[in-house]
Amino acid sequence: MTPLSRKGWIELCLRPPVILDGAWGSLLQQRGLPAGTAPEAWNLTHPGEVLAAGKAYVQAGSQIILTNTFGGTQISLARHGLAEQTFEINRTGAELSKRAAGSEALVFGSIGPTGTMLMMGEITSTRMSEAFLEQANALKEGGADGLVIETMSDLEEAVLATRAAAATGLPVVSCMVFDSGPQNHHTMMGITPAQAADAFEKAGAWAVGANCGRGPDDFLPLCHAFRAATRLPLWMKPNAGLPEIEDGKTVYRMTAGEFAELVRPLWEQGGAAFIGGCCGTDPSFIHALQTNPPA
Repeated sequence: MTPLSRKGWIELCLRPPVILDGAWGSLLQQRGLPAGTAPEAWNLTHPGEVLAAGKAYVQAGSQIILTNTFGGTQISLARHGLAEQTFEINRTGAELSKRAAGSEALVFGSIGPTGTMLMMGEITSTRMSEAFLEQANALKEGGADGLVIETMSDLEEAVLATRAAAATGLPVVSCMVFDSGPQNHHTMMGITPAQAADAFEKAGAWAVGANCGRGPDDFLPLCHAFRAATRLPLWMKPNAGLPEIEDGKTVYRMTAGEFAELVRPLWEQGGAAFIGGCCGTDPSFIHALQTNPPA
């Protein structure tokens, strides 16, 4: 596929719902990723497994898949002794997802939080911006069609990531986690969908939304709040419900069929253009979305 132009993006958004992928980390763990290991390192050490994960989502019906680069900033990778391999890890992550996607899907590079706190003085905004720009440029060089800022709680960090991603000229989607405050419609730092939408649009995002935090039944009010604040397309990736701890392991009880049914209102009533899954979801959930899509 050729890189997405503004025209191509608009055409894509006019054919919703666009089906996204599901969780990557847990899928790689099923394929042997040891607990505590940086999933991103597998782009270099186990490329076949990463490629297989991407292909599984494409075969399930994902029209856009992400990259195995969620913790791919130099700041995050330094905790695993991988700082010097940052560019290679991200470029290779994009290349692997592009191979998995072939001509069947688009690839959006995943950019997650750095794990450092600006407000606590742990890092400067300049250093954080540099790290996001390095990752975004590597993902672009690897062939990513777009970039996704996801699982953000700090609006300032999310805006810095959005600006860095927008500097590449690629389409940018910016998402936060809304799981706190009244009706769980705020981030842990008190940011509302309206505040996020306004900041992201000014920073250059092409779409906005939410991922992680809660299950699909909690995402419909988020859709309404975002839609009241912006005309940008909405990107929604809820978890498979709330997790439970069983024998020391995190377990999600929601089935793929239940998830697909609960996601339907996000498009039918909430106007979400892009729909996928986050924690607790796998290719079977995406297949359920494709076989029982919103009408």
